[in-house]
Amino acid sequence: MLNVSLIGAGNLATHLFKAFDKADEIIVSRWYSRNLNKIKSYANRTEIIDKLDDLKAADICIIAISDDAIAGVSQQLPFTDRLVVHTSGSVGIHELDGKNRRGVLYPLQTFSEEAEVDFGQVPFCLETLDKDDLTILRQLAGSIGSPYYRISTEQRQTLHLAAVFVNNFVNQLYRVGHEITDIKNIPFDILKPLILETAKKVQHMSPFMAQTGPARRNDSKTIKRHLNLLENPMHKELYEKLTESIQQTHGRKKL
Repeated sequence: MLNVSLIGAGNLATHLFKAFDKADEIIVSRWYSRNLNKIKSYANRTEIIDKLDDLKAADICIIAISDDAIAGVSQQLPFTDRLVVHTSGSVGIHELDGKNRRGVLYPLQTFSEEAEVDFGQVPFCLETLDKDDLTILRQLAGSIGSPYYRISTEQRQTLHLAAVFVNNFVNQLYRVGHEITDIKNIPFDILKPLILETAKKVQHMSPFMAQTGPARRNDSKTIKRHLNLLENPMHKELYEKLTESIQQTHGRKKL
């Protein structure tokens, strides 16, 4: 049985608690938040606290808070020589205070308050300074059915950068598509099967091979027609930049 203390009350911390609470091999003994109102609905399932001094040593202390607060909170922990991990994709392992054993438990996934999470589909990137601590993190990830990988800080930060492109930037492009369809009173739902098919395609072929569209085939007439249809200057600039990127990737001449 792994005894876990949890720090944070955001989307990730809440989803982690729900997953740990269901796992037979994990017990969350204490959950800290500066604002108890955020986690008061879980008070019947674990001890909730709003003072770091009330944290007791556990097998793992998980800090799931904003990146810029991780170092400061790790310094305030009231115990030493325990395994303390953060969940950030970009913060280095050495930013945790050295009075405790340090590690990283980074779930490479997007977390929203309303959306349920299947942790069986959430890969964890693990990093520790001690190999015995790596075994503990593997046990933790395995207890909630998650795949896991030993990933260095540099690799994790690179993965986080790549994730911004494939998740955050792609989602913004969904938003642009939504704006474009809204202007002409077209239901965005019509595009959803295309979104799903595109995501499915890269599960079994490379993004390079999956690329289609007017930029890929150098269809100058269609590209110019699209640019004429775009009314928002920012949308037009995005279209031009992405078209140029696709053309360069596939050896097409810039129009």
